[in-house]
Amino acid sequence: MSLPVAILAGGKATRLGPIAARMPKSLVEVAGRPFAEHQIALLARHGLTDIVFLAGHLGTTLRDALGDGARWGVALRYAFDGARPLGTGGAIRAARAMLGERFFVLYGDSYLECEYERIEQSFLESGCAGLMTVYRNDGRWDRSNVQFDGRRILAYDKRVQEPQEASMRHIDYGLGLLTRSAFEAYPEHEPFDLATVYQDLLARGDLAAYEVSTRFYEIGSPAGLQEADAYLASKGTTAR
Repeated sequence: MSLPVAILAGGKATRLGPIAARMPKSLVEVAGRPFAEHQIALLARHGLTDIVFLAGHLGTTLRDALGDGARWGVALRYAFDGARPLGTGGAIRAARAMLGERFFVLYGDSYLECEYERIEQSFLESGCAGLMTVYRNDGRWDRSNVQFDGRRILAYDKRVQEPQEASMRHIDYGLGLLTRSAFEAYPEHEPFDLATVYQDLLARGDLAAYEVSTRFYEIGSPAGLQEADAYLASKGTTAR
């Protein structure tokens, strides 16, 4: 039985401007379908059928559009930030009762064709509280932010600057696996970033790594949206 999946879908998508002004980023049309439908269909193909959207901005619109997931053969659930945004880490902490002891985490603007089954197995075998997937990016798709020696992560910093950047060839791929216990030390109902959790796990030697060989697609920027749209259209990807 595969683990639950938390999809971080609470951001306001400010970089997309008017494209996402009146809808969650997850509902932006990509290759003729709301982007979330492509994500759901991809996860379903890998047997990942327990999916929780961690929603904030216009979150009820997302729930109304996607429903309970029955049309894809999955179970969709929703957790909402509430009165103020909790950040990526705070949203996961608030929803931990829905996610169980271990779960996948991915971003609501990422399309990730990878070996979910092998990644899950690697995480379970590691015995670590977290696992980060990494990709050899070399600054091509976004700024590289991970120093990886082929076996383990040596450094991770989303705000990396020169000269440290020169040693970072990999990037956080956007898919992780985490335990509920990894979030217990952080304050309840307070905003914090998932990157903080990864950095704290890394500092205490409790973060495993898995190198992915296929590039990621994202819709967080106009250029990324255009590229993802062209890619999914070329595949004839059908979400429904």
